[in-house]
Amino acid sequence: MKIDKLLKEGFSVSFEFFPPKDQRGEEQLLNTLKELKTIKPTFVSMTYGAGGSTRDRTINWVKRIKEEFSLNVMAHLTCIAHTKEELLEILRTYREMGVDNLLALRGDPPKEGLKRRGCSHAEELVLLIRENFKDWFCICVASYPEGHNESPNLDWEVKYFKRKVERGANFSITQMFFINDYYYEFLQRCERAGINIPIIPGIMPITNFKQIFKFASMCGATIPKELTERLERVAHKREEVEKIGIEYATKQCIDLIENGVPGLHFYTLNKSRATLEIFKNIKDIVRWRS
Repeated sequence: MKIDKLLKEGFSVSFEFFPPKDQRGEEQLLNTLKELKTIKPTFVSMTYGAGGSTRDRTINWVKRIKEEFSLNVMAHLTCIAHTKEELLEILRTYREMGVDNLLALRGDPPKEGLKRRGCSHAEELVLLIRENFKDWFCICVASYPEGHNESPNLDWEVKYFKRKVERGANFSITQMFFINDYYYEFLQRCERAGINIPIIPGIMPITNFKQIFKFASMCGATIPKELTERLERVAHKREEVEKIGIEYATKQCIDLIENGVPGLHFYTLNKSRATLEIFKNIKDIVRWRS
């Protein structure tokens, strides 16, 4: 079912997964899907590797999640390393599968460089989808409360975000952030710019000390000094790091819920424990979809 319609019905909860590389990863993802399905998410999403590196695995997992788990699944699609013909072929495949939700992304260029490029930016991919498939797909796009790494400033960020909306995007999910004020300020900028689609906050529960700082550095997300200091004191104790991460994400989610967000999107890294704990902590203050 199209996600934009579900967002009009009430609060949304969703999870992001990535296609596993091996048998061990596959078993972990299957267990995670079984556990998180009990929350009855509004939708789940499956990522797409840089340069189309996971094309077949992504498509296969989207199909598997839809058919085996009966979950509403959104397929990520990056465009920068595909020709338009390849993109249209992938889109036709999803239409034939009955998948009608897409996250349209530019994507990172492959390490070996670009050999072909059908669309240079996400807005071009959104337009390609709308021109060839009309309203078959509900289109999600990414947004960046602290600005994309390539954005010179937030005015530029909002300007190009608006272009994706004008091309036909239905809603957005943000890059992860740890300071809610950045999200609220971004919403205000979008409102002033005339952007009125739902913007769902993306939440990354902290479960690994080195990993989260690597991710934050890559995407430009600010980790508060106080949180950094708490994590540094227990960096060698994984359970303590996870405990602090769950506690912090819980408080972050409660604040977002109390400020009227349309939903929460969790970056799970194919694990369920932290997300399940956060849900347990917040379920009594939000009317979850059933």
